[in-house]
Amino acid sequence: MIRPLPRLERFLYSHHLFGGARQAFGVILPALVLGGLMGHFDHGMTAAAGAACVAILDQPGGPRRYGIQGMAAAVLLGSVTVAAVGLAGIHPLLLWLVVPLLCFVFSMFTVFGKQGGLLGFACLLIMALTMRARLGLPDVWIYTVYSLGGSLFYFAYSYLVHRLSWHREEQQALSAALFATADYMKARSALYDPEADLDTCYRDMVRAQLEMTEAQQAARDTVLRELPSGDRRSDRSRAASLNLFIDMVALLDTLVATHTDYVTLRKHFSEGDALLFPRDALRKLAANVELIALNVARNRRQRVRNSVKPELRALEFELLELRQQGFDRQAPEVHALLQQVSRRLRRAGDLVVRMADNTRRGSTTELVDRRLDRALDRFLSRRKWRIGMLTSNLRLDSPHFRYAVRVMVAAAAGMTLATVIGQWLTRFVVPGWVIHDYWVLLTILVIMKPGFALTRQRNGWRLTGTLIGCVLMLVILDRFEDQHTLFGLLLLTGVLWYALLQVHFMLAAAANTVFVLLTFHFLSPQETFAIGERVVDTLLASGIALLCSYYVLPWWESNYMGSLASALRRANLRFLRSGLRYAELTRQLRAAGRGGDAAAEPPARNLAAVQHDAELQWRVDRKNMHIAFGNFAGAFYRMMAEPVKRQRNVKALNALMTQHHTLASHVSATVPLLAEMDEVPADVCGTLRQIESDLAGGGEAGRGAGGAIDVGGHAALAYPLRQMRAAAALIDEQTRQVVADTTANERNGAGMEAPAPRPEQQA
Repeated sequence: MIRPLPRLERFLYSHHLFGGARQAFGVILPALVLGGLMGHFDHGMTAAAGAACVAILDQPGGPRRYGIQGMAAAVLLGSVTVAAVGLAGIHPLLLWLVVPLLCFVFSMFTVFGKQGGLLGFACLLIMALTMRARLGLPDVWIYTVYSLGGSLFYFAYSYLVHRLSWHREEQQALSAALFATADYMKARSALYDPEADLDTCYRDMVRAQLEMTEAQQAARDTVLRELPSGDRRSDRSRAASLNLFIDMVALLDTLVATHTDYVTLRKHFSEGDALLFPRDALRKLAANVELIALNVARNRRQRVRNSVKPELRALEFELLELRQQGFDRQAPEVHALLQQVSRRLRRAGDLVVRMADNTRRGSTTELVDRRLDRALDRFLSRRKWRIGMLTSNLRLDSPHFRYAVRVMVAAAAGMTLATVIGQWLTRFVVPGWVIHDYWVLLTILVIMKPGFALTRQRNGWRLTGTLIGCVLMLVILDRFEDQHTLFGLLLLTGVLWYALLQVHFMLAAAANTVFVLLTFHFLSPQETFAIGERVVDTLLASGIALLCSYYVLPWWESNYMGSLASALRRANLRFLRSGLRYAELTRQLRAAGRGGDAAAEPPARNLAAVQHDAELQWRVDRKNMHIAFGNFAGAFYRMMAEPVKRQRNVKALNALMTQHHTLASHVSATVPLLAEMDEVPADVCGTLRQIESDLAGGGEAGRGAGGAIDVGGHAALAYPLRQMRAAAALIDEQTRQVVADTTANERNGAGMEAPAPRPEQQA
């Protein structure tokens, strides 16, 4: 079996390290040129601060068009912010008014989604860094010009690097999605382990699915925006990447469709080896996908061949023995479940083999699906920024407004306490000790997130990372005196800071602390209190951020769950309806093809186009369903990290998450079966209408799941239809309960329901 890849090996070839190095060098280069070559260290640091503001928008993965637009906005708004803070700094009282106001305005940018949140944080970062420089009126404009120059430099630098390394970035986005898919496969394999706790395995699988959904959407936005056009030399590489992406999505669909009744399987086969073979097959497939991901990241072809045929043959032998023992007659549905698992795993194995072939330079670049066209644009995420999105959220029941108010209050409190405590320490404790208000403010901005759970989590990581960084800095200053060595460590920690920011926040905080302290060491080698001052500043900021998150207009995830549950319900309903429409059109197209009437050819061609469009729409709705499920599950797990008294409807929400996952999996498995049938039995049609009615909220409260379903000889439909019917009934019941509880809390003033996020928004 292929050995599992160490996490370090993944990181070394990841887009995180590549992007971190790109960002770090783009930020440090202006300081090197202006400071190291020209001797203007202050101007070099100012330009580096401007570049750092723009670098925040230069995130790896995702569409480049949005990155360019975001960086352009950061250049403009960042320069305006520098000028505003610089002018306000001339009058200290005015600065205390301007800074909290800017904190409120830029924190409201979270209404625009992830990209808007990054833009707002970039402007707040440059605001905090500008506060460090106490400027006179003539110096404000000089400072602004150098900051603008650094911003423009990074914008041009990033654009050039992206133009030269577009294929590398595409490969790394694909590699990240493949690694996430492999992690999901490993998590799913544990469900077949009779010794593993089923609830724990399911939670791990859902968390892995959340990460996979986000990574695949980033790859989708990268790959589908660079489709082969037929007239470029790079089309061969684009086609290979597109084929690999298509097979990866098909692999996910195959895995999702293998969802089954693991409790029943464990009950019947826990003593034998029947479940060990699917477990081992999935683990081996996951290791294969990991190796494919690594080779894609390294731009190498797949050389190692590793097949799951032994596990599949062993599973087929188990099925044969069960048939010989009469198990297929004693428990036909359980036997059918195991057969379905075997078929899906064989399909998954074929897809992984084809994915490995797509990494070979000599392989064909013909598209896997020749029908692909510009209709694939509908799979891409869309972001529209409208000023009305800001104004419509200026209300107390908006989570974005409440978050902006919290940040504003925390900023004002941080500036006030930094001044008061700093004067007290200087007068009565340690003469010369300084509390840096800009560092306190910057730490508050980094820690505070819209949700309490994320704020508390980041609080702990930031504190621990700062302490680790301070200890490392003491060791560095004790062991190294050579300035060239210290400068090399400055570059290394800068790269690690950016590279680890999305991977491991605590280590990123440690690298950031060492980077900042080394920078201050070069600027002011005689400063002796810098390390201890940073610890005190961070402790003060952490306390303020945590208190404001809990007491100042707090927003709890339970307030969101009603809206997210409704959004997930609608997404699953659209997924079901578009799948049924695709199956119906497929049956009509097959019937038209059997007619053999030449006069019917034009209508048949039109029907084929409509059927193809329906298939694409089903895939789009499946993608949106996965995103809606990710939003719901992510919010649920964040709620579970909040104080117990702030958690509501835990059992109902957990049941909703389980039933929605079950329903979506069986829809993925059932629609192809319906498409293959010539005629759908009446009882099956009635069951599907009942499922639609329950998902639409029109079912009868308290109605049971019903009895047997007459599938008319299509035995493979019986189990998934019953599971879908039961899941839809439970979804209807539990959603009613959650919505009723949310409404009751609104009346009591205990909570407010947030508007559901758009389908393209990630959790």
